[in-house]
Amino acid sequence: MKTFIIRSFIGIFFGGFIAVLITNLNILFGDFVMIDGTLFLKNSIGSILCGWFFTVSPLYFENRKLNLPQQTILHFLTIMVLYLILALSIGWIPFNIISVLLTILIAIVVYIIFWIAFYLYFKNQARKLNDDLKKI
Repeated sequence: MKTFIIRSFIGIFFGGFIAVLITNLNILFGDFVMIDGTLFLKNSIGSILCGWFFTVSPLYFENRKLNLPQQTILHFLTIMVLYLILALSIGWIPFNIISVLLTILIAIVVYIIFWIAFYLYFKNQARKLNDDLKKI
């Protein structure tokens, strides 16, 4: 529970930071004189919620009762369902089938790339640790 709370705070603060950063960049480079307060609030809350569930959902990978395919499927489904609900309700994704399918396709490709990268990294770390243990 402590890990969940700590990760929640990290995700919430990171999401808030990203929202303010993107808003400031839009003001600096977008030639905005004034921002829409309602739109800022809506996007900030969306960014905070994204930060929260993107930092909490990897807890699936720490559950030893689940094997790696189960952890991966649960993580991906959790992220996709929460993100699609949030993005469609806020308006980040237009509410039509092509946009939703394109978002899912892009998410699958990006998820596979990141999953393989993390898998290879941790496999390499495990190999290094095993090699060091053999030297002892």
